[in-house]
Formats: sequence, C-alpha cells, structure tokens
Amino acid sequence: MPIETIQSPHEPSADPINQIFKTFEIPTCPSIVIEVMAETRKEAPDLEKVAKSIANDIGMSAITLRMANSPLFRTNAPITSIRSAMERLGMRNIVCVVVAGALRNSMTDMPGHFIEKFWDRTSVVATASSLIARRQRGGCPDVAYTYALFHDIGVPLMLRRYPDYEKMHAECCQSGKMLIDVEADCFPCNHPIIGSMMVRSWGLPADIGHAIRFHHEADAYDLPEEVLAHDAVSLIAQTHIAERIASEIFAEDDVEVGEELYHRALTHFGIASEELEQLHEDINLAINESKH
Repeated sequence: MPIETIQSPHEPSADPINQIFKTFEIPTCPSIVIEVMAETRKEAPDLEKVAKSIANDIGMSAITLRMANSPLFRTNAPITSIRSAMERLGMRNIVCVVVAGALRNSMTDMPGHFIEKFWDRTSVVATASSLIARRQRGGCPDVAYTYALFHDIGVPLMLRRYPDYEKMHAECCQSGKMLIDVEADCFPCNHPIIGSMMVRSWGLPADIGHAIRFHHEADAYDLPEEVLAHDAVSLIAQTHIAERIASEIFAEDDVEVGEELYHRALTHFGIASEELEQLHEDINLAINESKH
C-alpha cells in the first residue's frame, strides 16, 4: 500500500516518490520498538516486561544506563540497574532509548567513519534539542529528543542507496554549500522525504514525520496549521538551533540550517542574545559531562 505523503511545491508527485521509496533498503521496525511503544499506550505499562527486553540486549542496556546517568536526568548517585534506570527515565524516555539503540543497530553495515561521525553529531543535536525544549513552556523534551534522533535519518539511507552520496556529502561540507540544495542537484529525492517516510513506516507520531518532511523548507515557519501543526514547527525550531550549536561544537560549517532558518527558529521561541549565550553554556556543559 503506498505511503501517504504531504505534498510540497518543491517535490515531485506522490506516485514517483513512492516508486523511489521502494528502491531504498529501509530497516524494518524492530520488535522491541514495537513492544515498548505498545506498552506506553497502555494505562498501566508492564515495566518488568520492558526491563527484561532491554536487559536481554547488551547494547540497549548500555544506552539506557548512559542516558539515565546523563546530565539530562541524573539527580543523585549513578545507577546500575535497568529497572532503576527505567524508574528514573519514565516510559516516554525509555522509548527514546530504545529507538536510539534500534536506529544505531540498523546502520551497522555502512562506512564506519561516516556513520560514527553521523551518530556523534546526531547525539549532540538530540541532547541540545531536549535541553532547548525544557526551557520552553509546554515543551516536551522526550519528543524533541526522539525527533532529533530521526530528523536526519534519511542521510544514511541516501548513503546506502546512492554510491556517490558519501563523496557528495564530503564535498558539500568542504564547500559550505547547503546539503539540501546539493541533494536537489544530484538525486531524484532528498533526505527529509526519505526520512519522513521511514518514520511513518515505523509508526512514530505524525508530528515527527511532518516535522522531518518540512525541516529544510524555506517556508516551514509560515505554513498553515492544517499543513504543519504548531508542535511540529516547534520541533523543527528546536533542532534548527541545536544544529547550529552542534556545528560550533564540532567546528564545522553549517550546511544544514542556514542563517534565515536559524534566525526564524530564534524568533519562534523569542530567544534573545543573552538567553542564547546561556543556552550555549548549558548545552556545552551537558555534552562535556556526558563524555565522562
């Protein structure tokens, strides 16, 4: 069955998109992700069931404990048990952990140097997005974190599909050209389209998929509510700011956001220069602490 998509004047019609999507090797949603997401929808989630599933996966256990002991959640002494980690994180944040582990595990067949750098940067952006969301009234740090993990997932999928993508990506970073523009010149689709379709195939919330689809569009902050909900715009804005901060942390040119979208993101939240400086300090502190 074709995957329903939201149309934009910057992309081809739905039928060609679906045909292109069929040529991609899209990771299937792991059973543990399905299981955990199903539990979160219950009035009384079975924590023991979820804890057992996580404990049976060494990589997932490590990610769970790392997040529970990270500056985002640490409140006192470090914890060492999965059940204690779950109690500290809560079920909604456990979804973030499980999804992060599943995403990393789904990309192990790609060039190591590229994918490690990609996940290092994605982790910084996710942490920064979560911290930004915490500062906003009504913000949802867990949703911001999950969205940031997925927002560029189309990049490694493009790499897997197109042999020249890695070279193009490297040249883009060296030249400082915007990635989305270079993709438009070189390929029949782009990473936001592919990423949004993968998210939909995994059954994640619609706002996350919509935010991924539109996060590089010049008119993302001007679209009507029925096309892009306010909550989805806020997810985009959080990640636009986080992307810029990540570029500064890694001493890289910003090839993801650009000046116009970055300033629109700051305006969306009403972030002034003094608050921005404090935000930089808080994010840098959180990133540095997470390395120890």
